[in-house]
Amino acid sequence: MKETTPAAMPPCFDRWCQRFDDIFSHIAQKREFRNYIGGLLGESERKNLSQMANNALGVTYHRLHHFLTEAPWDAQQVNERRLVVMNQCSQT
Repeated sequence: MKETTPAAMPPCFDRWCQRFDDIFSHIAQKREFRNYIGGLLGESERKNLSQMANNALGVTYHRLHHFLTEAPWDAQQVNERRLVVMNQCSQT
């Protein structure tokens, strides 16, 4: 059963994701980044692509899989940005 939609995330989620937008060269990459992070933050016990896609409206397994395995983006660059973002936050 589809439980959530990407649009159901709080506004702060999209603002946080926007800090990574310049790393991704395609709109689809930006969308799937949000879908993937949303899936990781979701309530499901299982954090696999199949479960993430099953739990959210408008999210498909194939798009998530392509984003993680074939899309041209640099995981190290995303991780470095994550560290910068977290270091700017007074709560971390």
